Amino acid sequence: MSVAKKGNTVRVHFTGTLEDGTVFDTSKGQEPLEFTLGENDIIAGFQNAVIGMNPGEIKKELIPVNDAYGPRREEMLIEIERDQLPPEIEPEAGLQLQMTTTDGRQLPVKITEVNDATIKLDANHPLAGENLLFELELVEIV
Repeated sequence: MSVAKKGNTVRVHFTGTLEDGTVFDTSKGQEPLEFTLGENDIIAGFQNAVIGMNPGEIKKELIPVNDAYGPRREEMLIEIERDQLPPEIEPEAGLQLQMTTTDGRQLPVKITEVNDATIKLDANHPLAGENLLFELELVEIV
């Protein structure tokens, strides 16, 4: 039986939880996640956990912050003038928006605070700063 290695395309079922047990993502009830090991399409810790698995194998893996979405970064907290938002958007804490960076990329941000003059935005990935626990099942090596 072959084991998963870099360069293999694999299909994996997974459930991802935070350390407090909160499920943040799962493939249960859906098609397995398909990706090629070593192409960096997904977080490093997830890929590394799959390497060496046999088809049908199930395991749990704790992925530390630095192998997941990295630490929360203060420089990703942004304050803008309220009039920089389009007038049709009514800002409120928790609202998810898309910003366009100076090089044209789309960047998801979340409003964290609103006052009369400014709006505070958080451009960190929602899972930044979190250790992630995954239950993985290698369904097949394609």
